[in-house]
Amino acid sequence: MHLVVGLGNPGTRYERTRHNVGFDVVTALASRAGVDLKEKRFNARIGKGQLALKPVWLAQPQTWMNRSGDCVGPMAGYFKVPAEQVVVIHDELDLAFGVVKVKLGGGHGGHNGLRDIGSKLGNKAEYVRVRVGIGRPEGRMDPADWVLARWKPAQVKDLPWVVDRAADAVESVVRDGATEAMNRWNGEAPVC
Repeated sequence: MHLVVGLGNPGTRYERTRHNVGFDVVTALASRAGVDLKEKRFNARIGKGQLALKPVWLAQPQTWMNRSGDCVGPMAGYFKVPAEQVVVIHDELDLAFGVVKVKLGGGHGGHNGLRDIGSKLGNKAEYVRVRVGIGRPEGRMDPADWVLARWKPAQVKDLPWVVDRAADAVESVVRDGATEAMNRWNGEAPVC
């Protein structure tokens, strides 16, 4: 059993923002798997189904991004999902738009959602991250404003392709394991 969590902020104010790309990927995965995310438990919208012929729980935390661990920790504990089978999808400032990479373990890199998840799973937890590149802000724009802003029009055109690539990476993790997925997804970045 895998627990696949897409990070974001709840509410219409944050829809179609960079910070909510994790929600977008889980929505795509739910569509692929025929999973309804209407069940509300663990401070999240959740649903159970199969990806790559393996059982998964999909979740979109309904806490603020900075409190994502309030969903992930209890849900992983209740369903007895070990940390290495928790897959967290999140926005990544340090990757260019369109780049998707898989990472096992490591620090939070300043991402407050990951920081909170680490505190709830144990800071040494080796959970899997699917990192979706959003790029850094241009000029002197505050990164906090950048992640909460809507995508640029040129990016909106390519966003479905990026979301599909990230969903493919998640399926690769579930099907083949984190090491194989890292080997496949962490090479040269495609150009949008």
